[in-house]
Order: sequence, then C-alpha cells, then structure tokens
Amino acid sequence: MSIKDTPDTWETLSTRRPFQGAKTAVDSDMVRMPDGSVVRRDYQVHPGSVCVLALDGEGRVLVIRQYRHPVRRRLWELPAGLLDVPGENPLHAAQRELYEEAHVKAGDWRVLADFFASPGGSDEAIRIFLARDVAEAEGERYTEVSSEEADMEVAWADRADLVRGVLAGELGNPALVTGVLALTAALAGDGLDALRPATTPWPARPYEA
Repeated sequence: MSIKDTPDTWETLSTRRPFQGAKTAVDSDMVRMPDGSVVRRDYQVHPGSVCVLALDGEGRVLVIRQYRHPVRRRLWELPAGLLDVPGENPLHAAQRELYEEAHVKAGDWRVLADFFASPGGSDEAIRIFLARDVAEAEGERYTEVSSEEADMEVAWADRADLVRGVLAGELGNPALVTGVLALTAALAGDGLDALRPATTPWPARPYEA
C-alpha cells in the first residue's frame, strides 16, 4: 500500500464568506458527507507561506524569536512569510524573507518539507526550504519593520539543542518543529543533497516558473 496524501473533494452545496481580512478570510461551506448528511465546515482561507531553514557551516540553524498574540507567547521560529502575490514563485518569496528578516543570502536551495499548518481548520500550505552556503547579504540591512517584527530577535542555534527543545515541549512553532525534525531525518538518511530541488512543483500552491 502506498502511504501518501491524495487529492479529493466532497460535494459543496454552498459557500459564503462571513469574514474577509487583509491577508486571510473565513469561508463557511455546506458539505455533503458520504452518508448523505450535510454539515457546515468553517475554515480559514490562507494564501500560503514559505519558511527557510538556513544552515551554516557549523550545522547551526538560523532562528528568530517573535511575539505571537493568539498563543500569548514569544516563539522561536524559522524566517518565514506569506505568499502575498497570487502565483508567486515560492523560492523567490523565501529568498526575500531570508533577506528581510536576517539580512542573509544563500547559494544552495532545496525543498525540505511541505505540509498543511492545520488542515482541519485552515487551507494554509507551507513549504520549508533548506538554505545552505549562507553569507551576509550585500548592502544596507533591511530596516522597514513594524508590529511584531519590530521586536524580533535573530540567533544561530545548534541543531541538537533545537531537537531537544522540540522533544521537551519547549519549542512549538509548527514550521520549526517540522523543519528541524525533517532536517535530522534527512541527515540520518540519504543526506541533504538528495532533497528535492528548490523548483519542485508544489500542487498545494501552483506557481509560475
């Protein structure tokens, strides 16, 4: 048996949008179940996100610390951002976010993992890139920050410390957890050079090459 996710859709009888925000929305669908019943499913409509696990020559991971109001915590995270432009190439978005949040560039890019953030309540799809051959970006550091980003910290963390933090329940950002554990699995398996190319198609968020 092949263990992999597959596309599918159940009959949607109606859709309404009770909330439209600046970047996301909420849709309310009436969906027919396999037993014939009809139920309402409310979920966040999200443009998608990219994250970057930047790895330096010493095996350290670039992390940022940011306040997240819904969970009332400061979370250690990977550099990340929304796919603001429909059809935007996710690699270009990831390179932009790495530059803006850490003033860093990378010479080697791979796809580390793709996942859905909370598929029971949101359609947000996230692609995590692995970035290697990391160096400081040229020019002046990007300084136009606001809101939570104005209080953001940047650090390099040992991968083993991050794994311990995940397993101890001390680190809870889903992209950080997924990225660090995927990196560890890749290192223990076929190696980082065996990861998918950075331009691998992403069915959850199709983009222009």
